Parts: sequence; structure tokens; C-alpha cells
Amino acid sequence: MRAISYTESGGPDVLKLVDRPVPEPGPGEVRVRVAFSGVNPTDWKSRSKGDPGPDGQIPNQDGSGTIEAVGEGVDPALLDQRVWIWEAAYQRPFGTAAEYTVVPARQTVLLGPDASFELGAALGIPFLTAHRCLTVAESLPDRMGPGSLTGHTVLVHGGAGAVGNAAIQLARWADARVITTVSSPAKAQHAAAAGADHVIDYRQEDVVAEVRKIAPDGVAAIVEVNPGVNAAADAQVVAQHGAVAMYAADAGAEVTIPVRTQMGLNARWQFVMVYTVPPRAKALAVEDVNAAVLDGAVRVGREHGLPLHVFPLADTPEAHRAVQDGAVGKVLIDVTL
Repeated sequence: MRAISYTESGGPDVLKLVDRPVPEPGPGEVRVRVAFSGVNPTDWKSRSKGDPGPDGQIPNQDGSGTIEAVGEGVDPALLDQRVWIWEAAYQRPFGTAAEYTVVPARQTVLLGPDASFELGAALGIPFLTAHRCLTVAESLPDRMGPGSLTGHTVLVHGGAGAVGNAAIQLARWADARVITTVSSPAKAQHAAAAGADHVIDYRQEDVVAEVRKIAPDGVAAIVEVNPGVNAAADAQVVAQHGAVAMYAADAGAEVTIPVRTQMGLNARWQFVMVYTVPPRAKALAVEDVNAAVLDGAVRVGREHGLPLHVFPLADTPEAHRAVQDGAVGKVLIDVTL
């Protein structure tokens, strides 16, 4: 099979197109014929600094495709089912940048007949991260679904990013009122297309003042992409029993929090790393995200605020470079090309 592999850490150029034997699933595993592989910031960061091991690493955590072989103990009814994949390469050598991958069966989720493979490959890390960020506040339920966030307002920083887009779509599915911040008119259009009720250009407007106009009592959840910069503003707009969920930061960033005011609010400042989310929370996130997919509530493409940038498998280095350079939208690899 054709696969992308790297045997040393470094820049995108360490990614090489190679020929590998088609892997066989072990007990509890399935083999998926990959259609699309999703690229996330975590993928290029792992490639840049991680240890690929002596046999090399096939990158990329997210993907979609069709189950074509099952290992011992796996229900054969899964054969030929369309699925999306999460965390394929986490502590494993088989990512999704290959014609076939092998993963534990529980890390594949039925995609249903209507959702596209492109959508499936865009779900994993962004949507599971967004779900966690929207469910850690004590004032909010730990499950998401229609009506679960009725009456609540959430703030999503970076609404044009992949996680920001996922958070907007999931929050709107759950009937929250969504405020988001962006850095340009073009990104504002993406955030609005995703479903945000209010879009604030933080380069042109006072975020705290605008949020307080919309939600005088503060917001129940803040999905935070840059806490080192935004912490002071977040502390002024988080509601009583609300949460600031921090899922990303620049290297070396630090957060300063005004303790007394946050103590009075019983506010929660929560760090979020998708790989180490508690097992129950991860399981609920997978279930809820898939319910949103089956409900037709989440979509990808420019018309839904998430432009797709599709590369053939051989151009995986360019796909990684695009994400590393901050491409707006979702970068996917069409493994069939």
C-alpha cells in the first residue's frame, strides 16, 4: 500500500511516500480502507518533535473510510461500514496518511449513509476538543444535544478555526447563543456561516464591552485558543459557575488570573488536551458528536464556515505545511489520489 511515513522528526520534508505491506488487524482491531485523512496542528507538532520509533510513523490522527477487515473479537457486522476515525496515531504507528490503517474498533464510529467522507475526516480532534470545552462548566450539562444549552451564552475565540467552527456548530445544535471573536472581515464571514449569533472583530472592537452588551451577566463557557493573550478579558466576561476552557497556546505562554474575582464567581479555568480527556468524557463526546452528524447538524465546506483544502497523498508534506502556516479552514488528504 502507499503510505506517508517519517523516520526522524523535523519539518514537512521528513514526510516520505513509501510502500508498506497492508496491515492486518489484531484482536479488537479493524482495518480501514482510508478515504480522507484530516490534518491538525497536533500532527505537525508531533512530526516536528516526536520520536517516530525505529520503524517510522505514519502521521495524522483523524480520518474516514470503510472497514474491510476485522480482528478477533470484533463483530463482523462492521465489515463494509463507513466510519470516521479518532486518534489513530496516538501511541500507535498507524496514522491515517495511508491507503489502509489499523485501529482499535472502538476508535471507529459509524458515519451513516448521508455524511460525506470529507466531513468524517474533519471530526475527530476539533469536534472532540470543542465538546469538552463546552461541557466542563459546572453550570452546563456534560452531554450535548438539541436543547441542552438553551438559555446559555457561550464565547468562542477564533471562530474561523477548525475547533472554533466545531464549537459554534455544536453549540448552535444545542441551542446556545453563540458569540465569537475573529481577526478580519473574511473570518467574520466564516464564523457567521458556521452559525454564530454575534461576531466580534477583536482588532476593531472592544471584546469585553461587546460581550457585556450581549450577555450582561457573563457567558457560561469560553472556548479559548489563546489564553496567554485573552485571560484578562475572559476573567471579565465569564459568568458565575462558568468555565474558561483552554485548548491551545503559543509555546511558553503563561496565564495570569485575578484570583479574587474568579473565586467569587466560582469560575473554572480548565486545561483541555484531547488525548488525555477523562475516559467517560471522551466516550460522551464521541457519542454526542456522532449524534450531531446523524442529525445533520454539522457540516463542512465554505458555505458552512470551514473551507476545505484537499491534497493528494503524495502532497502530504504540503498539507502539513499549510496547517503549520495557519491555513483558514480544514486541510484534508484525499488518500485515493
